[in-house]
Amino acid sequence: MNPYAHTIIILSLIMGPLLTISSNHWILAWTGLEISTLAIIPLVAKQHHPRATEAATKYFLTQATASTLILFSSIINAWMLGQWDITQMSNNTSCTILTTALAIKLGLAPFHFWLPEVMQGTSTTTALILVTWQKLAPLSLLMMTSQSLNTPLLLMLGLTSTLIGGWNGLNQTQLRKIMAFSSIAHLGWMITILTLSPKLMLFTFYTYIIMTSTMFLMIKLLKTNKISTMMTSWTKLPTMNTLMMLTLMSLAGLPPLTGFMPKWLILQELTKQHMTIMATMMAMLSLLTLFFYLRVSYYATITLPPNSTNYSQQWRHKNNQKPYLALLTTLSISMLPITPTLLTMP
Repeated sequence: MNPYAHTIIILSLIMGPLLTISSNHWILAWTGLEISTLAIIPLVAKQHHPRATEAATKYFLTQATASTLILFSSIINAWMLGQWDITQMSNNTSCTILTTALAIKLGLAPFHFWLPEVMQGTSTTTALILVTWQKLAPLSLLMMTSQSLNTPLLLMLGLTSTLIGGWNGLNQTQLRKIMAFSSIAHLGWMITILTLSPKLMLFTFYTYIIMTSTMFLMIKLLKTNKISTMMTSWTKLPTMNTLMMLTLMSLAGLPPLTGFMPKWLILQELTKQHMTIMATMMAMLSLLTLFFYLRVSYYATITLPPNSTNYSQQWRHKNNQKPYLALLTTLSISMLPITPTLLTMP
């Protein structure tokens, strides 16, 4: 890719979500979403392969549909109330359309079908951007309009996403698809708590970004995309292999790791709001995601590669780990003791 074009794309990718987050007018927010969408498409299609072209087309069509619905809902709201302020979404029809549009943009179930396919058709780095940075703008819009949104609808979307994310991830063999369904399940937890405690939702999103980024950077460093090739990862970087297992367990939400913290707080908040059945169902559905994280960690750390494989044996790499990966790994597995301090932060 031309370096000038690459620079413009990266700058647009950074500025798009920032424009949406900082705006108070629907047209500006919509413009930021469009800039972000148009900037990521060349990165998705950068690999000259039919799968990459297919992924870029799917991404463009779903995001264009969602952007149209966002514009439509804001126009209805402006028509009824005479103003374009994001925080003043009082029309029920507008709120329902907006919730649907942002669910499509985020990849929440039952609008999740595009996310695993797009992630599978692109590179590991672009897939990381799709499940972290690209979620920032839609989630910020959900936070700004959280007072007006329909809580039962969001609870239904959250429960469905947690179920679909866990259930569909069980039989996957491609790591990027597994991480896509992991993202859907985590977004389900965030959307469930959105109207009850927006601050807790933001806290969950931050921990999700740290853990997911760590996992993707490890996958990239190991140069592996499938579970079957994870079997030889212990010969490449044994220490990082152990840390990968801990990161996976943190994503699953096992104590005493970082990932346990947001799930515990969300279940506590649901119980405080007398939603005991909802809390029980969410806790039970988290066992589905735990299973496929255990499956990946089992393949990576416990099994030995069979002799009948048709891929070349990959031996230990040069010691070229990045310093930021060490920091992210530390944050991914050891933030639980400082939870009270983190919760008191503004």
